[in-house]
This record gives sequence, C-alpha cells and structure tokens, in this order.
Amino acid sequence: MNDYLRVGVITSTHGLKGEVKVFPTTDDLKRFESLKKVILEINNDYIELEIVNVKYFKQMVILKFKDINDINDVEKYKGMDLLVTRENAIKLEADEYFISDLLNCKVITDENQELGIIKEVLTSRANDVYVVETPDKKEILIPVIKDCILNIDINNKIIQVHLIKGLI
Repeated sequence: MNDYLRVGVITSTHGLKGEVKVFPTTDDLKRFESLKKVILEINNDYIELEIVNVKYFKQMVILKFKDINDINDVEKYKGMDLLVTRENAIKLEADEYFISDLLNCKVITDENQELGIIKEVLTSRANDVYVVETPDKKEILIPVIKDCILNIDINNKIIQVHLIKGLI
C-alpha cells in the first residue's frame, strides 16, 4: 500500500499572490478546510506545504500556502499531485476503501476463475464500477453491488466476485 493518498491535482494558478486552483480527488470537497499540510509530489520527491487559506470556486478548491506569495513560485506546480499521509487521510467506514488500495488487486470469481486485475474504479451516484483488465488486455466492468462483490481482501490484494448473468 502507498504511504500517500492523493487529495487533489493543481490545475492552474489563481491570481498573482501564489494561490493555486486544485481539482479535488477526494469525495469531500470541504476536506481541505481541516487539512493543515499537504505534500507536493515533484518527480518522486516530496515537499510539505502548509495551507494557510482555503477558498472555493465552482467545483475547484483554491489554496494558499505559507511562504509562497508570488505566481512565479507556483507556476511550476501545475499538473502536480497534492498528497496526504495515511495518518491524515479521512477515516473510512466499514466496507469502504481507498481507490489506490483497490488498484492492481487480483479479481477472482466465486468459482475460483481469475478474471484479471483492477485497472480503474469508475465512480457514479448509483454505484462504483471496477474496470478489470483481463490477461488478454480486454476490459470487464463489474458493478460494486452486493450481488457482485463477495469479498475484498486489501492486505492480500484479492477481490472475489460473483458474475451475474449477462455481465460478460
């Protein structure tokens, strides 16, 4: 499991005083209000940034970091991930998982047939969908519903599913 979880991506600068627009990758947009620090990933190097102000514009978050007061200081951060440590991550409810923990899990059926690995998780209001890549590089879409998902073992990276009729 990764030590860091992505909470957003810097999309652009905002104004001239070093603020950035962030596309949130967390379910809770207001999450940034409780964050004191985030970690900026730059080419596998990590820089801790202290958040001093949070604003909102449409579905974007506007952040101001301590000691960054000029647009030129943040211009180079466009497109970079903002991370938090697992200790600072939102506490999950029972049967909730971070998407990053689900990726690359092996998917097997209740008949012990290996389907492939999870390459992506699509989110929607109704239910999430696991995108499973088969060994021959095809995709199987499995809805995350009780009828289909039987067991999730994050520690061993195995998800057991039941294929309802018509799914494949």
